[in-house]
Amino acid sequence: MDKSKLYTIIFILLGNLGCFALWWWTKDLFEYDSPGVFWFLLAIPAFSLVYYFRNDENYGRVLTTDANVLDNLDESPMAHVRHIILILRIIAFTLLIIAIARPQSKTSYEDLTREGIDIVLALDVSHSMLAQDFKPNRLESAKKVAKNFVDNRVEDRIGLVVYEGESFTQVPITSDHRVVKAGLTEIEPGWITGGTAIGMGLATAVNRMKTSAAKSKVIILLTDGVNNSGQIKPLDAAQIAKAFGIRVYTIGVGTKGKAKMPVARYQDGSYAYDWVDVEIDEEVLGSIAQITGGEYFRAENEASLVQIYQDIDQLERTKFNVTRYSNKTEEFFWFAFIAVICLCLEFLFKHLILRITP
Repeated sequence: MDKSKLYTIIFILLGNLGCFALWWWTKDLFEYDSPGVFWFLLAIPAFSLVYYFRNDENYGRVLTTDANVLDNLDESPMAHVRHIILILRIIAFTLLIIAIARPQSKTSYEDLTREGIDIVLALDVSHSMLAQDFKPNRLESAKKVAKNFVDNRVEDRIGLVVYEGESFTQVPITSDHRVVKAGLTEIEPGWITGGTAIGMGLATAVNRMKTSAAKSKVIILLTDGVNNSGQIKPLDAAQIAKAFGIRVYTIGVGTKGKAKMPVARYQDGSYAYDWVDVEIDEEVLGSIAQITGGEYFRAENEASLVQIYQDIDQLERTKFNVTRYSNKTEEFFWFAFIAVICLCLEFLFKHLILRITP
């Protein structure tokens, strides 16, 4: 293959690759009103083949009686540069096809309205929560799982109430989840009067939430026992929660049968353990949930407790009201404009610079 044909093939390949690259770059950059027009780009390879086979006609002819006269003549670089006309034509044709397809840019945005949720965790911290049917015990498992729950509620405000024979607010409702998690870490049994005051724990949580302006208000009450102290009965506290539009999810933690629980405490602070029957007032916990529109769950191990919090997390997802806006802008002008420039450059090269007629 002689050098002139090689250069012709190289420029044809460059032109076709340029066409493909331009189409590939723009196909996902815009939306097109008439994408079917792109099928006309298949004419470019056909046009390139015609150009190749007619290439010899672009050379002038010289009559001479001695072929050796031309042996020492170098081929002019302009003989190869003239193929730029082909590339300009291909680019112009490609740009015109893109312009005819009517590329459109799309501007869109969303207006989000969040419906906030306020959540109070009411956690039983009586000594029975040190039972070892959970590892290392019920309280530590409950704290760990609750922290993961807090991490998942990014948009919500959360508070923490703890109760034994009495109750108090460990962390007021706050959007600072680091404070809530720190409060969970600190709690231990024995801070207040012994016993299990489910009604008091629920009432304190309701009191913390009653002035909340949130669209949705939720209490997650966890216990491992039976209400045996406090001045407020659990079902009375549930009615108060209902009056303030608060849903209560109740969780009973503890295996069925017997569990190893602390039965005495030594002077050094350690506990003596023995096997004790697990008693959870599931009827009362179920009634609290039913009255307030929540649900009752039973966790017999840490895995089930994790699942319960995941279920509650899904039930109480933060709601979003989303309004979407979009606007389309025609973008064909610049493609057509650059195509015209390429055609003008082709004319300039063809008739003024190269002075050849293809």
